[in-house]
Parts: sequence; C-alpha cells; structure tokens
Amino acid sequence: MENMATGGCLCGGYSYKFDQTQVISAHHCHCKDCQKMTGSGKATIIILPTALLESRGDIKFYTVTGTDGGHVSRGFCPECGCQMISYVEESPGLRFIKAGSLNDSSWVKIDSSFWSHSAEDWSPVDPRCPASEKNPEMG
Repeated sequence: MENMATGGCLCGGYSYKFDQTQVISAHHCHCKDCQKMTGSGKATIIILPTALLESRGDIKFYTVTGTDGGHVSRGFCPECGCQMISYVEESPGLRFIKAGSLNDSSWVKIDSSFWSHSAEDWSPVDPRCPASEKNPEMG
C-alpha cells in the first residue's frame, strides 16, 4: 500500500488509485485542447496501463477528434466538473491521469513536453526536459 497513488475530484464523488511504481511516464502537454480543457497553459499527465487503474464513483467523458486524428476522451466528475482521466480510443491500454487530481503529487517526475510549438509565452516548455513539437510516437 506504500506505493499506492490516490486521487479524485473536488466533491469526492469520484476517486481512483494505482500503483505509482507501474507508471509509464509523466509529461506536460501544451496542445490547444489541453489548454482549453484545463484553462491553463498545459496539462500535466501521468501515463499508466489501463488495467492498473482502480476507481470508484461516476465519471463522464467528453470526446473530440484530436489534431492527429485520434479520438481523445477526457473524463470529468458530472457533479463538480473536475477533470481527472483521459484516454485515446486508438490506445485503449493506456490512461492519462491529470497530475493535479492526485492527493499527493510530490513523487511525479516529468519526462518530457508534448506540443511544444503551441506552448504559450506565459507557460513555456520546461527547458530541463526533452520536448516534442507534436505528439511523440507511443509505439
């Protein structure tokens, strides 16, 4: 239980947990959709295998076709609107957790930034980590 990461929404209606040692990677995404959805300059996401995510409560998804043609579904609490989880239909084995929805995010280490070309001057790409102009190859 020591390595279990937990998180959820503002109202407590939805919560999740996963083994943080099984996280694949963590990134800042500066795409325009993430900027709109977060109301900020980027989304900070943690990528993990879908099968490792345990959740409780209701979540609603809003799906769009991303710039690269993938179908991106972003999950939020239907009560408080808090965003927590997203996935790409074409990669069903992966989930993207919004780092800000974690109860304790002190362990998160950012590996890279995506969509660096659309980063705003007021929320620049972190120069300490690699950056991709668009989505990286997720192989």
